[in-house]
Amino acid sequence: MYRFVVVTDQDRASGFRLAGAEVMVASTREEALTVIPPLLYRDDIGIVAVNEEYLLSLDEKLMDRIEQMHRPLIIPIPSKSREIDRRTYLERLMRKAIGYNIVLKR
Repeated sequence: MYRFVVVTDQDRASGFRLAGAEVMVASTREEALTVIPPLLYRDDIGIVAVNEEYLLSLDEKLMDRIEQMHRPLIIPIPSKSREIDRRTYLERLMRKAIGYNIVLKR
């Protein structure tokens, strides 16, 4: 069975721990840059959730590698500093997962 790992800041870590996820705390983007790459090569991890601001700070070569990987699945945790449109966010995740743009309507 694959594990679910979360790379986040200290403020959000407790909530993910309560949910049963393995949490790796990164206080800064620089710390996240040292924590994330080794997770990509572990065979026991299926999903890695990463703070969106940490994911955006990764270099282009690593982002290309993430885009081509089948496992682990890397999912962004939306930034708490800006308000996002949930519908747009879900559409973007679905497009990435299945390769098609699906429009969600109420």
